[in-house]
Amino acid sequence: MTSPVLPSLKPGRHNLIPHLVVAVGIAITAFPLWVAFVASTLSNPEIAQAPMPLLPGNQAVANYGEALVQGGRSGRILTPPVWEMMLNSTVMALSIAVGKIIISILSAYAVVFFRFPFRMAFFWMIFITLMLPVEVRIVPTIQVITNLNMMNSYAGLTIPLIASATATLLFRQFFMTIPDELVEAAQIDGAGPMKFFRDIVLPLSVTNIAALFVILFLYGWNQYLWPLLIGTDARMQTIVIGMSKMIDSAGGPTDWNMVMATAILALLPPVLVVVLMQRWFVKGLVETEK
Repeated sequence: MTSPVLPSLKPGRHNLIPHLVVAVGIAITAFPLWVAFVASTLSNPEIAQAPMPLLPGNQAVANYGEALVQGGRSGRILTPPVWEMMLNSTVMALSIAVGKIIISILSAYAVVFFRFPFRMAFFWMIFITLMLPVEVRIVPTIQVITNLNMMNSYAGLTIPLIASATATLLFRQFFMTIPDELVEAAQIDGAGPMKFFRDIVLPLSVTNIAALFVILFLYGWNQYLWPLLIGTDARMQTIVIGMSKMIDSAGGPTDWNMVMATAILALLPPVLVVVLMQRWFVKGLVETEK
């Protein structure tokens, strides 16, 4: 018995349109990044001319070296070196991501697997915090940070942001999919709560942790309002705050080549995190949807 021959897929208009849409979307997304990269390799007079060149110039080494080591200038305001601001942003993003994951996974584990009075009431109290805008909590939180002498410190930058109701909700939903038979089998084998958490729950949660880590790292890296209020010392400025201060809001001259070089450098850590954890990130999102 001969097997049926499947018709060959021939390229046609229906197959071409999706590729064109993807190509146009990539071009629209990549063009501003290309312009920023080109501007980071030019001098200020070259950027100011019309039209601005769309091919890289010969100032890349000088611009990136100056941005990394010396920082930028906006009028009379000098920003710290980019490496120092990137270090602050990295510490803040890592602390927020790791702190949120640790607190959220432990709180979700307690809500799902422990039986204590009013446990669901505590969960809904955590969930209700999602409805409070950040701006509502800014003033009392700053007052607490000031009273604890945590201004201009990594603790002040990170501790108020490490609680996450969203991550707690996601971990809770995942833990509820763990079969009761698995919990009972662990109890029969003599596994206590921490052993069950360490040997069973954590390995099952690796992909979810990886997906949340990427999202929370980007969340911490892109923070603007909180570092602006807490980091009044130039040495505690994050890269996002530094870039905003490099642009002269008073209408004075701005070193756009330094701004663009700083912007390109600021993209590198988040892109690196996404690229390195892309497989785990996608897998974690797919398993979460299931």
